[in-house]
Amino acid sequence: MYNYLTKEAIDKLKVEIEHRKVVVRHNINESLKEARAQGDLSENFEYKAAKRDRAHNESRIRYLEKMIRTSKLIKDTTSKNQVGIGKTVCLKFSGEEKAEKFEIVTTIEADPMNNRISIESPLGSAIYKHETGDSVPVKSPQGQYYVKIESIR
Repeated sequence: MYNYLTKEAIDKLKVEIEHRKVVVRHNINESLKEARAQGDLSENFEYKAAKRDRAHNESRIRYLEKMIRTSKLIKDTTSKNQVGIGKTVCLKFSGEEKAEKFEIVTTIEADPMNNRISIESPLGSAIYKHETGDSVPVKSPQGQYYVKIESIR
């Protein structure tokens, strides 16, 4: 499976990788040196914590590098009045009185708790490239429902 990422999202990932390789690695190595200097490593909590942090950091670096390696570059080819990446969409769910605003983003930038939905999510993929006024069916694990696109910015 590919990760659909914009050029900007790939650049953000590269910045995080560089930060983790230079700054975070250095800080963890310093923590390891200090913990080793305390003596007995078998009962040294700081040493174990630093090793855990190092493993987590290296794992995150590998994950981000793989994400970039397996990504497909995506460009927003939607028109001004279509739902696309980087646009804010006001949606009215069937049976609801109030409309909600969502920002359409790539997978890496998704944050559903803050109404930032991925174009690969069920809702994001259903409304992608639709226009204001469209009523769109959305398939979800709980069943199908409809949303109406109130506005696009």
